[in-house]
Amino acid sequence: MDEDTRYEAVRSRDGRFDGVFFFAVETTGIYCRPSCPAVTPKRHNVRFFATAAAAQGSGFRACRRCRPDAVPGSAEWNVRADVVGRAMRLIADGVVDREGVAGLAARLGYSARQVQRQLTAELGAGPVALARAQRAHTARVLLQTTELPVTEIAFASGFASVRQFNDTVREVYASTPTELRAAPRGRSASRGRGVRRAAPGAGIPLRLAYRGPYQAAAVLDQLATEAVTGVEEVSGAPGGRTYRRTLRLPYGTGIVAVEERTREPRTGTGTRPGGWLDARLHLTDPRDLTTAVQRLRRLFDLDADPYAVDERLGTDPRLGPLVAARPGLRSPGAVDPPEAAVRALVGKDGAQELVRRYGKVLDAPCGSLTHLFPEPAVLAEAEPDGPLGALAAALADGTVRLDPGADRDDARDALLALPGMDPATVAAVRVRALGDPDVAPPGAEVPDDWRPWRSYAVQHLRVAGEWNDR
Repeated sequence: MDEDTRYEAVRSRDGRFDGVFFFAVETTGIYCRPSCPAVTPKRHNVRFFATAAAAQGSGFRACRRCRPDAVPGSAEWNVRADVVGRAMRLIADGVVDREGVAGLAARLGYSARQVQRQLTAELGAGPVALARAQRAHTARVLLQTTELPVTEIAFASGFASVRQFNDTVREVYASTPTELRAAPRGRSASRGRGVRRAAPGAGIPLRLAYRGPYQAAAVLDQLATEAVTGVEEVSGAPGGRTYRRTLRLPYGTGIVAVEERTREPRTGTGTRPGGWLDARLHLTDPRDLTTAVQRLRRLFDLDADPYAVDERLGTDPRLGPLVAARPGLRSPGAVDPPEAAVRALVGKDGAQELVRRYGKVLDAPCGSLTHLFPEPAVLAEAEPDGPLGALAAALADGTVRLDPGADRDDARDALLALPGMDPATVAAVRVRALGDPDVAPPGAEVPDDWRPWRSYAVQHLRVAGEWNDR
């Protein structure tokens, strides 16, 4: 998109581009999402940015009306397999907060200077600035949805000090943390009511935003079919189901509940397609919030661009009617890539047996959720022989990397080198664990015209009952 095209999107308040780019207004010092309902600024006062971090780095603060930090992530990072795309996925997973820029660079196989240069050249912000913008968003969510003490929120958001936390919040939101916590938002603001916050122990309420249409029923159907007892469950009647599962996270554990029913904002003037899924997170350590949210977004494929997918696949004679029947169909990913790889190898029954024998029992079980899926190192020691032992050992020692920054082709080659890992299983791992949008099952006659969305094409056929994985 050139800048004139971007301005047209802003003028029409086109929500399809929320998260794809941001615009800032020089006369007000504020940056917004394209669908912001405020009066459209004059063209000569507008600047465009690829990321919120770049806008913040240029001295602009976030709009309090459209909350540009709450938009879905750019779908570009799901598709791209280059170093910038891989870096963005790792930053979203919290790697910079946990391991610093040096850790990010090591995972990518580049020097810290090379990573800084490439990100700054393309996105207008380096890894530190990108991680800082993400920390600011996490801080706002915690301030406005929980009663956690401000000091605890500072460190839970990933800040190294309370002073750094205070300075960043003031710079990004033009408010102190206390003012931001007290400020009303959304429809509550217009009605004079404050933000409803979770009571202690009630978990963190979240809105998991997505763009375009979203076929929640199809995603819940798939998750219900695959659910492993003790680790996850789908309860309720279709249309109002809830997906719940346990999470292993860098600092602790968690339990999440995600509602099937989708929510959509009132459109008002302009176009704001999309909406959100309601979720609630219970974490043993609040520092895991950012990572947990990003992993849920990958599981539910919330950062996809359904417009691009449907436009390409909808022209195919076979897929066209399926796309029309289910616009915005997603290709689910995984919250735990090593778990997804093991499950692809052993199947649902085998996974349930592994949980029963080797899964870690939660300190505080919640209903039917009692276990964490066993870690690769545990499986490698308990089941050292055969394909499962080889896969678990490779995951544990890093021979096979499936983290968000992993090179997808390298991962495929490493998996295929393991005993018992056939091409079909590896393809399944690429779709679920690595979120690859363009995987065709081996041996299947899949047209090249379906590129770069072959994973979605197969998903349409599978949901329609026209595809048999076996």
